[in-house]
Amino acid sequence: MIKRFIPAMAAAALTVSGCAATSASPPTTTSSSTGMVSAADPRAAEAGAEILRRGGSAADAAIATLLALNVVEPQSSGIGGGGFMVYSDRGGAPVTYDGRETAPAAADPNWFLKDGQPMTFEDAVPGGKSVGVPGNVRLMAMVHRQHGKLPWASLFGPAIRLARDGFAVTPRLHFALARGDDEGSSVAASTAAARALYFKPDGHPLDVGTIVRNPAIAAFFEQLAQRGPDSFYVGPNAQAIVATVNGAAHNPSPMTAGDVATYDAKPRPAVCGNYRGYRICGMGPASSGGTTVFAILKQLERFDLSALGPHNPASWHLIAESMRLAYADRDRYLADPDFVTVPVAGLIDPTYLAGRSALIAVDRTITSATAGVPTGAPVVAVSRLAPEHGTSHFVAVDRWGNVASETSTIESAFGSGLMVNGYFLNNELTDFSFVPKIGDAWVANRVEGGKRPRSSMSPTIVWGPDGKVRLVVGAAGGATIIAQVAKAIIGVIDWKLSAQQTIALPTLFAPGGTVYLEQGTFLEAMAPQLRALGHAKIDYRPPMTFKGNAIERVGGRWVGAADPRSEGKAIGE
Repeated sequence: MIKRFIPAMAAAALTVSGCAATSASPPTTTSSSTGMVSAADPRAAEAGAEILRRGGSAADAAIATLLALNVVEPQSSGIGGGGFMVYSDRGGAPVTYDGRETAPAAADPNWFLKDGQPMTFEDAVPGGKSVGVPGNVRLMAMVHRQHGKLPWASLFGPAIRLARDGFAVTPRLHFALARGDDEGSSVAASTAAARALYFKPDGHPLDVGTIVRNPAIAAFFEQLAQRGPDSFYVGPNAQAIVATVNGAAHNPSPMTAGDVATYDAKPRPAVCGNYRGYRICGMGPASSGGTTVFAILKQLERFDLSALGPHNPASWHLIAESMRLAYADRDRYLADPDFVTVPVAGLIDPTYLAGRSALIAVDRTITSATAGVPTGAPVVAVSRLAPEHGTSHFVAVDRWGNVASETSTIESAFGSGLMVNGYFLNNELTDFSFVPKIGDAWVANRVEGGKRPRSSMSPTIVWGPDGKVRLVVGAAGGATIIAQVAKAIIGVIDWKLSAQQTIALPTLFAPGGTVYLEQGTFLEAMAPQLRALGHAKIDYRPPMTFKGNAIERVGGRWVGAADPRSEGKAIGE
């Protein structure tokens, strides 16, 4: 392998040291010789760990964690949304599961056009038209059938207790509730049921530490546990979903009971490639995570990131350039493979990525990072990045060596704002491109009936050179998920950091012409050096934008990692 080095004097001149990655202290490291769960909320991590102690598999623990997150982190994920899971039985070849939401059959490319013009994101999110048919319950059912050990009904106990007995409002939940106008309103307050749960009579969000009880979701979870996953898609709950989106005061949707009843989760081929002797496996389309994370890594393989280290602006310059190229390909080609041709093999082909890497220079920026033409590429137009905030990642490993990495989302904070049976419905359809066609070229990620919108979710498993699972990782934060996961893998493989240390590193996000740096970190201090290398447009993101979770294998033990920016925690069996 040919590697390029920055001259020693230049590297030394660019080095920045003495700045902490974040203002928060990393959580205490947890290790286990048997099983473990890492999640964005300690109560959800404990729910999964409880299932492991009962003899459940990693799949069982992941399901229990998702259900508990629905209760304690209602702004981020739950059964009203969808997700992706990458799973490995006893460290073997990965299998992946697609529980991404689908557009109603009546949807067409003009779904988000108003008077011939694309709606604003703020106008499109609230109400019914943004809601896709939820996929998480079918995803859970498929994973449980294939990999579960405990009965379906037994996985709901921890979440039911949290909903029935109550849970305390965390600072992150309070922050999400308070986003909006000066009166503390938000999309969460758009329904009476949500206002009654999360807001005071004066309209302000509940204070941190306030105990919330959600009897509606407790009762629904009890029904879902006893009646099985089909009861979500047929019967009273499905009818309630349809009635809610049909009757939404804003942007009502023509979703039908048939749309809900016919939803299916799908197994998908994993996207895998080799980076410095490690095997990286992630989720395929409609996720853009697997191809884009791998492209970022592979385009950097010829550079000696290890010698440069994490506190060198040169490292982050190279990462930014690789990101710009990988996101350009993502924005042009990634979409639902059931509807459009996605050149997955071409996008991860080492020869193609070597050609893309050749565009990266150590001492200057690419003038314009545009999409390449991989083998099998269709003629399609570039679509835009969409904001996304309501996501959560969690990982689980069990005593048999089974590994689960899952990212779950309702898209924006509190999704569409619509609530059914105590849970929020997603606004996932706003991940489609609002503009269906540019010139004569269709956008790959345009709206179509039954189609799944493109996602940035990037659940990932990394195998070491010895063939054993080395790292299980993922993140939340919309399009920044890809950047966070790539950074985490670079930190472990190139910089020899622990999973906890690499997740705590600040995040750089470069999806196009602007480089976003995490505020209050050593990356912010590097802005002058990055500008000197040609990054003229630099902006900043607050730490709360990012949220990663991981488990790594070290010395025969599982070691957990949770993002210090979040309330997350890793808990051993």
